[in-house]
Amino acid sequence: MTTEHLHTGVASDPAPTSNFSLRIVAPLAAALLLLMGQGAVAQPAETTLERGREYTQQFYAGELEGLVARFSAEFADVIGGEAGLRAFRDGFLADVGEEVEVLSENVTPHPGAEVYQRVVTFEKFGSPVAIEWALDPDGTVLGMFIGPATEPQEAPSAYLDYETRTELRLPFEGEWFVGWGGRSIDENYHAAYPDQRFAYDFLIIRDGSSREVGGTGNEAYYCFGQPILAPGAGTVVTAVDGEPDRTPGQLIAEPPLGNHVIIDHENGEYSFLAHLRQGTVAVQAGQRVEAGDLVGECGNSGHSSEPHLHYHLQTTPDFGMGDGLPPQFTRYLADGQAVERGEPVRGQLVRSAE
Repeated sequence: MTTEHLHTGVASDPAPTSNFSLRIVAPLAAALLLLMGQGAVAQPAETTLERGREYTQQFYAGELEGLVARFSAEFADVIGGEAGLRAFRDGFLADVGEEVEVLSENVTPHPGAEVYQRVVTFEKFGSPVAIEWALDPDGTVLGMFIGPATEPQEAPSAYLDYETRTELRLPFEGEWFVGWGGRSIDENYHAAYPDQRFAYDFLIIRDGSSREVGGTGNEAYYCFGQPILAPGAGTVVTAVDGEPDRTPGQLIAEPPLGNHVIIDHENGEYSFLAHLRQGTVAVQAGQRVEAGDLVGECGNSGHSSEPHLHYHLQTTPDFGMGDGLPPQFTRYLADGQAVERGEPVRGQLVRSAE
């Protein structure tokens, strides 16, 4: 979750390194969370490669009417349709000039989709530039990114060997899918941010999709409205309610956490549970909670692209101003296998064994 990602996101992006980097279109991390909800089999990599090349050339040539016709409705709305894309394209090419050389091309598989990346040089820009298209199996564009081709890195951490002091349980009942989670960038885009170095995004998947077939609103998502529980004992220090649930596919940067609860475990560890459903926060600041107590319902408030739970553990109760801690959950099942104490990773199906 980030103020520039999914949300599932809540972290802050690094400062732009050029004028054109201010013109980033549709953060890919958010687009990829949306892709998880499509529940379709990814297209062959060679098809994605061809389509990525085709869409890039259309973008360069200004053939934008046909290109926008390949955008999902949500993505077209985010960028302002053909007029918005044209303004972006004209400003970008004015900054960088013509493409000079293709340094690399690759296709990365993601749940239900493929991402085409093209790293190139331009005549008026001194550093390599990455152009990325997130495509569903039909070739529909669900996200696009253009910016300096710098690979994100895991944030340095003094807590890589840290052992959680609080006895933590998974903050929900039933089986949930780990959308983002783990210690590497590939497993968890949050890892680039110090406060969310070990953060998680959880959602519910059924038959390969996070929502009912044909459903578009929040209520169509399986996790929306599901109870969210205190992961461990402590005192609530922050409880925010009243933020509206966003329309799936729309990203609003502020407030990044939306409706949320922060729990002081009274040992230097603080749990953050974010994007809760409006009107469902069931605790208040100063209240004592035990592991398993209801704190609210899963929602889509704040900077979130679809209903899900964002969870992370850090050293302070102040969002963005602490160091992330690795949360080791106890007594859970991961893909059906019993785990006494561990850290779930992206792609696993997890549920409490308690």
